Amino acid sequence: MIVTSTKLGPDPLVPALEQARKGHAPAPGGRLALRVNFAWTLVGNLVYAGCQWGILVVLAKLGSPEVLGQFALGLAVTAPVLLFTNLQMRSVQATDARRDYDFRDYLGLRTLTTAAGLLAIVGIVLASGYGPETGGVIVLVGLAKGLESLSDVCHGRFQQLERMDRIAVSVMTKGILSLGIMATVILLTHNLLWATLGLAASSALVLGGYDFRNVLRLTRQAPAARVGANGRCGSPWHHLWPRWSARPLGRLVWLGLPLGAVMCLISLNTNVPRYFVEHHLGLRALGIFSAMGYVMVAGTMVINALGQSATPRLAQCYAAGNLTAFRRLLLKMLVLGAVLGGAVVAVAVLAGRELLTVLYRPEYAEHAGAFIWLMVAAGIGCVASFLGYGITAARYFRIQTPLFLLVAGVTAAGCAVLVPSHQLLGAGWAVAIAALVQVVGSAGILAYALRNARLVRK
Repeated sequence: MIVTSTKLGPDPLVPALEQARKGHAPAPGGRLALRVNFAWTLVGNLVYAGCQWGILVVLAKLGSPEVLGQFALGLAVTAPVLLFTNLQMRSVQATDARRDYDFRDYLGLRTLTTAAGLLAIVGIVLASGYGPETGGVIVLVGLAKGLESLSDVCHGRFQQLERMDRIAVSVMTKGILSLGIMATVILLTHNLLWATLGLAASSALVLGGYDFRNVLRLTRQAPAARVGANGRCGSPWHHLWPRWSARPLGRLVWLGLPLGAVMCLISLNTNVPRYFVEHHLGLRALGIFSAMGYVMVAGTMVINALGQSATPRLAQCYAAGNLTAFRRLLLKMLVLGAVLGGAVVAVAVLAGRELLTVLYRPEYAEHAGAFIWLMVAAGIGCVASFLGYGITAARYFRIQTPLFLLVAGVTAAGCAVLVPSHQLLGAGWAVAIAALVQVVGSAGILAYALRNARLVRK
């Protein structure tokens, strides 16, 4: 079932949609070409991923697998909660081709849901019985990611305007700053708690110093920012003030709730193996498993760069009924995903042990077999991710929930059976099996969306 929203005002993008129907991209003020957006997003995501990877390397080199496992546990606990409360508003923003909602609506909802997510994380820490240091790390990681959630709603605005250069500069700045602060603090204090506080500080600096300022700058360039609904001139500063109007917020929650559930399930699919590894094998094994798994992020960054850049264009083509252009662009993305996935697996098979030794320590290379299977899962996931971007561009949100519920269930069942008996290798097998299930299910949903679109327009 496709989810639509009730329009709150006139349709300002009808001319753009008519151009998309004819196979031509609309040209709203200031937007960048798809190729340029992809290049910016790719560079930005690669730099950010490299910096996040650098944090893990710093923890592995200057700390121990146990310290790395503690940090990984913080990420594993906080990610599903915040991804659910985020409601994937960025995708809703990016595909809001008719501008049914204002940036202030998205910001208002995100501030409320982020606060709820942080309270939930504190509750989990208090109920779980973690020690003071581990609990403090989890809460501070949650605070850092909560601030990133507020940056994300700004990025949704940039993506909607097809200005991925602003997002790229933001994430590169945040990545470099967070790596520098965490590396310095770890080197001087060898205290993970202070290092995660530095991570939260870097997120706050980028949010206030860059993201909000650039939303305001883009707003000032728009005539609608200077003239209000009553025709009087107004300050653009009010565009940075969250709006908590019950009716649009309720509709946005209804739109975003299935995507929030999907993102939570995707995160659980990533983190469920970590829960099992930590429970059965301890923090040391969790640190090793998380370090190997993060190598997957390099490929993911390329996928996200193209997927995020292409989502508005795909959404415009689908909304305008230009299914030929939609399929053509998505097919190019899938071919790239398959090539990239194959390359990742080849590197793992040919040089996995050497790569783990150089990046981390020799004890990580002892688990090269598990690393290969994690890369197989990553290769399959490249294709699955592009299929997911196509489904989201078609605004088929709710149908993704049962798919990822199935995928998370397969992951949990596989880990329950395989981790106790085969340890990290079993965890790698479980992740690969779940990725294959995701590809098959996503392909079926996308085929249904395209067939339904053809039937509706006949």
